[in-house]
Amino acid sequence: MSTFQHLKYKYNNLNSFGKIIVVNAIIFILVILFRVFKISGVFSFFVLPADFVDFLWQPWSIVTYGFLHFDFWHLVFNMLFLYYLSRTAVNLFRPKLILNVYFLGIIVGGVLFMTIANLWPTNFFGAGGVLNGASAGVAALLLFVATYMSDTEIRLFNLFNIKWKYLAAIFVGLDIFRMLLGLNSGGYVAHIGGYLLGFYYAKKLMEGSDIGKGFERMVDNLVGLFKPKSKLKTVHRKKSTSTSSRKTKSTSNTIDKQKQIDAILDKISKSGYESLTAKEKEFLFKAGK
Repeated sequence: MSTFQHLKYKYNNLNSFGKIIVVNAIIFILVILFRVFKISGVFSFFVLPADFVDFLWQPWSIVTYGFLHFDFWHLVFNMLFLYYLSRTAVNLFRPKLILNVYFLGIIVGGVLFMTIANLWPTNFFGAGGVLNGASAGVAALLLFVATYMSDTEIRLFNLFNIKWKYLAAIFVGLDIFRMLLGLNSGGYVAHIGGYLLGFYYAKKLMEGSDIGKGFERMVDNLVGLFKPKSKLKTVHRKKSTSTSSRKTKSTSNTIDKQKQIDAILDKISKSGYESLTAKEKEFLFKAGK
């Protein structure tokens, strides 16, 4: 197996967020190469402009800006945080739901950035009046997790435990403080958009409503346009009684499993993850997979 095939195999075995992290890293390498060879202007089509008229000429930038980082530490911080948050969230929820939170956070952060940019004095933003980076999506995931499992504790740096809600409060407070000081205010406005989306998504989910379903269907339909269509004909057969019975049993098992998951999540919300028994933790881990 060649090196390329080996890397391709490794990439294909990553989950969705692992692939997002790899894509972000590859794009950053391209940014560096373009700088070295003094190729300019290419990435301006993919960052999010503050001016709404400019945005109309590149509407895709409401998503693509989230894959662009021009500073090494900006990339490292976002990707490390994304890795940890996604791993925590995917163990509790289906991957597509977490992808909804992440990308909707990027979109809402971008929309808030443009809205404030067009209502506020131009010197509020500085830095060329464009937005880049995955921070809004990461912020959305942070508030989503911190809202849904607010009293669950995590261990930081193997030194001390802290509840998710307190960790989120620290980050939100720092971003508001830096925004008011005018330090990269545009970026911090986008963070606030992500925080609001993550908080609202979690609250509605706790009420039994998944606000990302419509967005998920739209993405699935869009992706479906690029999938090769099968030339095989579908043969319809009369369903036997045994098949119907098996499906009924399978549906019943799925409902029972979901009830168990909901009961465990309620327990986490009330008493924290550490209150789970070993059997409950194992069941939740397998359900997450």
